Amino acid sequence: MARPPTPGIHHVSAISGDPQATVDFYADALDLRFVKKTVNFDDKFMYHLYFGDDTGSPGTLATFFPYQRGQVGRVGKPQPSALAFVVPTGSVGYWRDRLAARGVAVDDPVERFGETVVPFRDGDGQPLELVASASPPAADGASGDVPSEYAIRGVHSVTLLSTSVYHTASTLEVLGFDLLDQEGDRVRYRVPDAAGDGATVDLLDRDAEYGREGAGTIHHVAVRAGEFPLSAWRERLDEAGLEPTRVTDRKYFESVYVREPGGILFEVATDEPGLTVDETPADLGSSLQLPSWFEQDRAMIEGQLPAIDAPDS
Repeated sequence: MARPPTPGIHHVSAISGDPQATVDFYADALDLRFVKKTVNFDDKFMYHLYFGDDTGSPGTLATFFPYQRGQVGRVGKPQPSALAFVVPTGSVGYWRDRLAARGVAVDDPVERFGETVVPFRDGDGQPLELVASASPPAADGASGDVPSEYAIRGVHSVTLLSTSVYHTASTLEVLGFDLLDQEGDRVRYRVPDAAGDGATVDLLDRDAEYGREGAGTIHHVAVRAGEFPLSAWRERLDEAGLEPTRVTDRKYFESVYVREPGGILFEVATDEPGLTVDETPADLGSSLQLPSWFEQDRAMIEGQLPAIDAPDS
């Protein structure tokens, strides 16, 4: 069948440590809006926390599973190794000062594919980047004190460490990404004719130690299904020999998962029904939301989960 086009990245899901520290860093230091407090649908006693723009739009979302068992991760292959957010050109100095004032270790800016990149890490050691873009999406995600001219606009890209770059490159092409450019050991893939950011994936062709899943590592990368139904995506993935899962209901979207031969876990997710299916835009992130099949256990779940002091929306 014809290759289904994806508009780009839907969300990136990572593992963190303390849930309150996760909220404090992403909602305060990065000024992303805390748009959803729910649970891991595969482990109802673990939070799943979402951060993004004012309405939790696909392409702006970073989500976290807070591990509270003290399992510290190690970034390595086969894992997504870094998540990059896009900020407006001219905001690099502002962000370096803001992060440094909060005790965040910020590396010197580097130039990559003609863009200025500021690498840093969150409190769990997760590698993050801010990429200054001349043409960020119009919507900004500022929910607090960052002026709109500096605010994070959404996800710029994600970087992958694979055990087999050729297999992962092939999978990216199946998902709708084309080879764009290469700088040293970094190979850039991008959705053709993409409008805006969030359509880029970098694949590192380098030796690296094997990673360990835990706090400070990325769990998976989700791309948007776009206009194609998930049944078409499953057919495409199956034809490519990637053994997709069945369609899974994640309440805010439906999705299909595939772990490609290079070891990276990908998800293809629908845009609908979206994060406002159970909360109004004004109330996003203000209370614990559960899927219908967990509602009967709400009291027990709330009793097991630690309290989170959420920022004002």
